[in-house]
Amino acid sequence: MARTGYIKKVFPGGNTSQGFKSFYDYIIQPDATRIFVLKGGPGVGKSSFMRKIATELVDLGFDVEFMCCSSDNGSLDGVVIPAIGVAMIDGTAPHIVDPKNPGAVDEIIHLGDYWDLDGMVRNKEPIMRLNREVGRLFRRAYGYLASANIYLRQIESYYQETGALDVGGLNRLTMDLIAQIFGAGPTGNKRPYERHLFATAITPDGPVNYLESIVGRLNRRYIINGDDGTGKTTLVQRVAEAATLNGYDTEVYHCALDPDRVDHLVIPGLSVALINGVEPHYYQAQANDVVIDTGDFVDKYIDLSLQEEREVARDMYRKSFDIAVRFINRAKQTHDEMEKYYVPNMNFAAIEKRRLEVRDRVLALAKTRAVAED
Repeated sequence: MARTGYIKKVFPGGNTSQGFKSFYDYIIQPDATRIFVLKGGPGVGKSSFMRKIATELVDLGFDVEFMCCSSDNGSLDGVVIPAIGVAMIDGTAPHIVDPKNPGAVDEIIHLGDYWDLDGMVRNKEPIMRLNREVGRLFRRAYGYLASANIYLRQIESYYQETGALDVGGLNRLTMDLIAQIFGAGPTGNKRPYERHLFATAITPDGPVNYLESIVGRLNRRYIINGDDGTGKTTLVQRVAEAATLNGYDTEVYHCALDPDRVDHLVIPGLSVALINGVEPHYYQAQANDVVIDTGDFVDKYIDLSLQEEREVARDMYRKSFDIAVRFINRAKQTHDEMEKYYVPNMNFAAIEKRRLEVRDRVLALAKTRAVAED
């Protein structure tokens, strides 16, 4: 392979109004070639272990998916090499992953095998104290995210409560869009697969998204703009349902704040994406993108009459959201402090030896695939 591989970045889990939401079961399908589940404490090198191997595969020309950590912008919670069906996953809390097909597909790599147990025991009290504090800070963050979600729902409710939203017009738009995307009808796929992930996460630095890495190479993009409560999520959800009914595999990207809602949709078989293009995941339309504004179905006069009331709710939403981010940031700082008790007690030379062993196994699978393609 002459080309450099492509890196796609997503979040398999997120800090949400419902607490930590995990879509780890969708990182890779259970019948994968190999799934390595990494265990061990903070700072033992799980993210570096995965990143180094993934980078070598990218250099060999393999496309790789980086499963980014919502609570630490610089860390990975997993990597996937789709072409060879291999994944490496951080299986520690809060996203505990255990083998579903032990030995046949999944295996555990326990980096705790390489720490100085006596040293860890000596630091038991500060580790436990810091761990409790991390949990407390996240509980506070999730409480404020729940509050933010309540205020956001209030903002959205005004259009429907006042009859300002032309629901019939929005339904007709949705039906026209479905006809435009699927045209010829079902593909005949008897078991379409829905993959659920996040494109955006609420991180220690606020909202972060990697939309461009997800949709940038697709042939068709539909950018859905419009105010909160004008039906963007409903439109995307209905197209997702239509995709499944027509037999297409889908990648469903959920709202970072409320994971019950859908923000974006990718239909790989058609190279099509629907993108919610407003806060906190603005997306600048590119050439040939189709921009849809659900605000076209709103009675602007009714909207303006409620502007002051809605702005109060919006201000409360933003305050709650910002406070939540500060708690998440404090949780990361506390987690980083806890790592200081692990790092000095790790045998990183032994971990590197184990990483090279795993790398060689993955590279062998990759080379077998490359020979088969040639």
